[in-house]
Amino acid sequence: MDTKDIQKLIDFIAQSGLDEVNIETNELKLTVKRSGQTSVAPGQPVSAPAPQPAQPAAQPAVSAPALPPASPAPKADTSNYLTIKSPMIGTFYRSSGPDVDPFAEVGDEVKPGKTVCIIEAMKLFNEIESEVAGRIVKVLVENATPVEYDQPLFLVEPI
Repeated sequence: MDTKDIQKLIDFIAQSGLDEVNIETNELKLTVKRSGQTSVAPGQPVSAPAPQPAQPAAQPAVSAPALPPASPAPKADTSNYLTIKSPMIGTFYRSSGPDVDPFAEVGDEVKPGKTVCIIEAMKLFNEIESEVAGRIVKVLVENATPVEYDQPLFLVEPI
């Protein structure tokens, strides 16, 4: 089971309302439990998930609090804007720490590959890079709030 499969499982649990799921195969034993809301300080170093071989009797406990529905897009005419969307569910952070400037603010120019935010998922901090070039006109998500897969994060005006 790779990280994408685990992420899909967490998405399913978050939307289904289940409190616990146990999966057991010949190679893997996985228990996912939903518990009380936990918080992680955004000042931890950013790391990407590393592929690891399946280990028997591995029982990671994953906290997946219920996520509110995605907020609707702004009412303004956004047809000329590009959207940077969340590639995963998790917690959205605008900077790498509470005393650090945000990666991207309204008015900043972004290019493909520029880090615009961090999304914390399963205690891993994932840098989210822009896939478009332009100027940020709106940040659509508040800092330290949950986001869902494919939820709009930024509106970008193409240059």
